[in-house]
Amino acid sequence: MAKNECCELLTYLNDYVDGSLRGELCKVLEEHMSHCTNCEIVVNTLQKTVELYQQQDEHLQIPANTKRKLFLTLDLEDYLEK
Repeated sequence: MAKNECCELLTYLNDYVDGSLRGELCKVLEEHMSHCTNCEIVVNTLQKTVELYQQQDEHLQIPANTKRKLFLTLDLEDYLEK
């Protein structure tokens, strides 16, 4: 599958990981991952990240610089506290 097709399918990644992606699109994404190691790694990494976040101690604080780098890397700077 071409890179742009990977990008298109990965736009549904959040819905897939949280279990809200249903039907044919879910099957298409799973079939794609069975043949695309890079997309499988991305999905597995996101699933593990979400799992670790949900298990974290409420009082555990991520260093501000680390949080900033993570948000910038994920293109989520709009969600950083100003």
